[in-house]
Amino acid sequence: PQQKSHHHHFNRFFSETAWLDHHSRSLGLFMDGKFVCPADRQTCSLVDSKGSAVCSTVCAVDHDVSKCVSSAVIGFKAWSSLSCFERAKVLLKMGSVLGQHGQCVSEVCELSKTSCSPSTLLRLLQYYSSWAQLRDSLITDWSPLGVVAVVASDDCSLYSLMQKVVPALAMGNSVVIVPGRSSAPPALLLAQLFMEAGLPSSALSVLTGSDVSLGAKVAQNPNISYVTYSGNKQDGVTLCKATAGLGVPVSVSPCVGATCPFIIFESADIDSAVEGVMETAFKAKKEVQWVLCVQESVLDGVVSRLRLRMAAMKCVALASEGDRAQVDAALQEAQKQGATLLQPCAAPPSGTQFPPTVLCGTAPSSPCVVNPPPGPLLPLMSFRSNTEAVSLANHSPHGQAASIWTEDLTLALETAKSLSVGSVWVNSHSMSDPCLPASGHKDSGTCTDGGQEPSSSSSSPPLPRSSSISMDYSNFGTATSPAVIPNGSDPASAPKSYLQFVGGKSCKSESGSSVAVQSPEGTTVLAYCPDGGRKDVRNAVEAAIKVQPGWMKKSMSARAQSLHSLAKGLEAKRRDIAASINAQTGLSLEEADKEVELSIARLSDWAACCDKIQGGAPVRLPQSGFALSLPEALGVVGVVLPDNRPFLSMVTLLGAAIAMGNAVVMVPSQKHPLPALAFIQVLQSADLPAGLVNIITGSRDQLTAALANHSVLKAIWYWGNAEGCQYLQYTCTSPLKTLWLHCQKEEKDGGMDWTQLRPSHKEEMWRKAVQWKSIWIPTA
Repeated sequence: PQQKSHHHHFNRFFSETAWLDHHSRSLGLFMDGKFVCPADRQTCSLVDSKGSAVCSTVCAVDHDVSKCVSSAVIGFKAWSSLSCFERAKVLLKMGSVLGQHGQCVSEVCELSKTSCSPSTLLRLLQYYSSWAQLRDSLITDWSPLGVVAVVASDDCSLYSLMQKVVPALAMGNSVVIVPGRSSAPPALLLAQLFMEAGLPSSALSVLTGSDVSLGAKVAQNPNISYVTYSGNKQDGVTLCKATAGLGVPVSVSPCVGATCPFIIFESADIDSAVEGVMETAFKAKKEVQWVLCVQESVLDGVVSRLRLRMAAMKCVALASEGDRAQVDAALQEAQKQGATLLQPCAAPPSGTQFPPTVLCGTAPSSPCVVNPPPGPLLPLMSFRSNTEAVSLANHSPHGQAASIWTEDLTLALETAKSLSVGSVWVNSHSMSDPCLPASGHKDSGTCTDGGQEPSSSSSSPPLPRSSSISMDYSNFGTATSPAVIPNGSDPASAPKSYLQFVGGKSCKSESGSSVAVQSPEGTTVLAYCPDGGRKDVRNAVEAAIKVQPGWMKKSMSARAQSLHSLAKGLEAKRRDIAASINAQTGLSLEEADKEVELSIARLSDWAACCDKIQGGAPVRLPQSGFALSLPEALGVVGVVLPDNRPFLSMVTLLGAAIAMGNAVVMVPSQKHPLPALAFIQVLQSADLPAGLVNIITGSRDQLTAALANHSVLKAIWYWGNAEGCQYLQYTCTSPLKTLWLHCQKEEKDGGMDWTQLRPSHKEEMWRKAVQWKSIWIPTA
């Protein structure tokens, strides 16, 4: 097809009109450092708030995707081969280019209805230029991933998109941006500015389309090494399912549409708190939906101030008639449940204009709290005690952010620690800075944005790229090994029957059946182990949930002490464990003893790490005030263990998970379960709470399916086959689970050498075992 190219310097476009007019208000794709407008492509029109056309963007097709990614591979070679200093220089130069064209960027953002101030982008560039400079000296053994695809939904802001792009570039990756409709024009403009700053021409490309299906097409290209997504949950789930089984890691930040609590305690400065509500709750375009939680003793004062402040407010334009129908339905349902409306004026009977509305006395189960419609609605709930405030705020499936208002610093910090969210703002709201890592907790994401973000580089070997396997997800794990119930013909000569370990007790599986464990040659039955299933996983997770919060709250030195006692217990049973490794894997007794020795050292390593990996140091901010950055336990982690080095790998992963405050449900290697079952006698005598560590044996696929379908598990670490990896990527989307997947081939264990654990592997393990929380405390 005939193609037009625009390749020019930017210095003469200081307004968005001049820039758009230069492109005849028809923006092409951006690849090879220039705009390309292929012929015969569909286009998408972008309209402003008044409904007038702003510009159109091209919808990329398969040929464009293939050409763009091939170009990005060349860009990666050029960009990653530069020194850290040279990459940092380009990012800093981009900051000064952005300074020159800040007005143009602001205006394009405004026209596209994706507000983003150039100063926040400038801060992002400055922060990650420093990481680009320090990468090799501070991040050992890590390497860039390659070509990273950054995908956004239509409602994602430009800042959320660039928060993924800039760190990926800083680590030496090339990036293909697949923006949503509203962020497409500013993303194209910034790509052009990056070229002006000296970025190699193919290191940054922008492919525009009509919906998130383009992101899935890009991810399916075998040259893409990593996919990261920002936007609404629905499109994120679509992307995860479309990329399942391709061997490409996908991380998701569903930052749009999350419900966030805005908590006002009686000790708050009520006027400032109400001012904060007015600033954030009724914006025409907001990424999150706020829920106001007010202490009963100050409820009347807050409502009267809100009534006063809202009196002069006008109706806000909703995006569409469909949004209006959703808002009307949510209001009717809330009023049926007893909520009363606080509005500056009555809502027009039809149309997209709607007044700011507070729903006083909303029930926590109301649809406008659980799944709020888009629009200027603010549900208001009341609470009596501080504990009730926390349980009300944690009731939501989302865990993105919360705003707390109180003059009592102790109360603020206690509440902040108890909330299951990634960012907590004290007497403030909606603040962000790239120096602070924040993870979406619960259903609000599977990755960390901000801080020293190593998801754009890795020390683990990548999953093998492949085509997805045609599989029936509903039947995965249903074909089990033939279960055997050993009869007691001759107890003296019969192989031993082992028990599994759930809730601190040895027990049979719920099914009551067992499976035979073969010798390495496959000629004799060494033992029988329980054939665990869904009910066993349910019992184990229930036991783990009860004990994990208490374990997480233990002091770091107490956790270290417990791990040291586990290492001591292992030392005492050293010969028994070595014998089981020898019988099960065929390793010589001498080699097996070395593996146990290494396992004891590994547990002691994790004990030593307990109080060293703590974060939490106050971070100085460019604004006034300071912030805390805290690594927190994920909760309950499911671990499906590898076949290679079955004992050492189990101890290594167990140590990482519990040292960071998690509880675990472990599935030993189906081929070599005996060393893990022999380890149960060590766990029984250890100083660990009952239920913290659970071991369930049986069919790997069946137990993987049971872990994937348990809603409480936050993360699954998996060593297994390609079908298992694909099943987990497809299934673990509602609620979202953090996955760490390894496809093991025969003796190669997803490429990890358990006997030689490099510092970068250890760092990756503890990072996989935590989620980050940022607590903001402004001083002015």
